[in-house]
Amino acid sequence: MARKHGGPEDRQRSSQLRAHAGSERLFRAVVESAPNGIVMIDHDGKIVLINREIERLFGYTRDELLGQPIERLVPYEVRDRHTGLRTDFYAHPRSRAMGAGRDLLGLRKDGTQIAVEIGLNPIETDEGPFVLAAVVDISARKQAEQELLRSNEELERFAYVASHDLQEPLRTVASYVQLLDRRYRDKLDADAGELIAYAAQSAMRMQRLIEDLLAFSRVGTRGGVLVRTDAALAVAASLESLEAAVAEADATVTHEVLPTVLADPAQLEHLFTNLIGNALKFRGAQPARVHITAARDGPRWVFSVQDSGIGIDPQDFDRVFVILQRLHGRDEYPGTGIGLAICKKIVERHGGRIWVEAKPGSGSTFRFTLPAAPEA
Repeated sequence: MARKHGGPEDRQRSSQLRAHAGSERLFRAVVESAPNGIVMIDHDGKIVLINREIERLFGYTRDELLGQPIERLVPYEVRDRHTGLRTDFYAHPRSRAMGAGRDLLGLRKDGTQIAVEIGLNPIETDEGPFVLAAVVDISARKQAEQELLRSNEELERFAYVASHDLQEPLRTVASYVQLLDRRYRDKLDADAGELIAYAAQSAMRMQRLIEDLLAFSRVGTRGGVLVRTDAALAVAASLESLEAAVAEADATVTHEVLPTVLADPAQLEHLFTNLIGNALKFRGAQPARVHITAARDGPRWVFSVQDSGIGIDPQDFDRVFVILQRLHGRDEYPGTGIGLAICKKIVERHGGRIWVEAKPGSGSTFRFTLPAAPEA
């Protein structure tokens, strides 16, 4: 007996076909609207699907690319090698970034090249294996990196000028003013002596400013390798350099057990020196008290440097880390206004962040994060 058309099996098959067609339309719509370039190739390396972003990035129309080898989008000098890389990928397919750790370039229709990042995703289908590649244009980022590199080189040149061409004549001025004060102090009137003192103080203040600017500029350009560093040893070294300031402030500096972190040892010591020195400077009328602690937070440590000083108004929390920003006049508290900016730059170089919690008259707590050291 012949099977009637329109039975349950036919309806099920028809429903499956409609669902498949709907899924395919949805897939193509998603690919087409994706913000990144999407290109799919078959096992032979032929392009079987692209989206509008690929057309925009490479300057080809869809018809010019479909059915063409993917090497059409690869610079000439690496095309031969690319074929072998493609074969290797199909031998061991897995989702990954293409060319990890290397700069990748794509070849546009007009012959120009663009910097790209490419993510590869294997897809198994009834028709065989395919590769779906997501392509991101990173030309703007590469240009910004080049600008940053040039900026750093200019900063390095400035550091050289600051350390040699500016400091040498400044030291000469300071030494002659001091010599003038020693030789003629008793032969000049009070007004002249006061003027000489002002000149000497200004020369020394300018020298400190140049030294601090130099230190700020070198955080990124002269930093050492990040290694396992005992934070307690860094604190001990900073206290040794602050011995005179600690004694003058009649200060007590304590700390709990501190961890080993991944850091530049010299910069970590500099960081603690600036934060402890800041607490000693803004100590108020009472002897300074500084306490340092650390708490684990996942892959990082959160350090706290708590003092008993004059505190900070909450509206100034961000300003204290801005270079050359001062909350007080030089007559009240000495300094160049660069110390906390250096702290921020050091912490950020280590991939952390720094902030302050304080109230006027109730002391301050500076907190910062550093990466935990890997197991030895």
